[in-house]
Amino acid sequence: MQISLDSPASAPQPLSPYYSQVARIEHADGSALLFVSGQIAEGATLAEQTRGVFETLAALLKAHGAGLADVVNIRTYLTDISELDEYGAVRREFLTGTPPSSMTFEAARLFRPEALVEVEVVAAVPAR
Repeated sequence: MQISLDSPASAPQPLSPYYSQVARIEHADGSALLFVSGQIAEGATLAEQTRGVFETLAALLKAHGAGLADVVNIRTYLTDISELDEYGAVRREFLTGTPPSSMTFEAARLFRPEALVEVEVVAAVPAR
């Protein structure tokens, strides 16, 4: 097993230099698990921010040979759980197959005061 941590140059860069965006755990057969740090995005509405988050997640996964279809677990933090339907509608635009295991939380504040949503994922990448 090999572990690597990075913030791929081909994806939007983190808002802070104090963390890596992706932890890749590679197995001997070439398969891997990707743990993607929580992502936030700019936007005036929850839908805009959610769309930006999933676009960033897709770019981070792509840099590691994966895609949103490889996501097996998702954790979502919303500053207002009553907006879950709005978040869910955008999420379904990006996660179109069998839904991954999931947890959603309401958080009083996120990393940036203007952030309405933060999402982290785990993806399973099959051996090539």
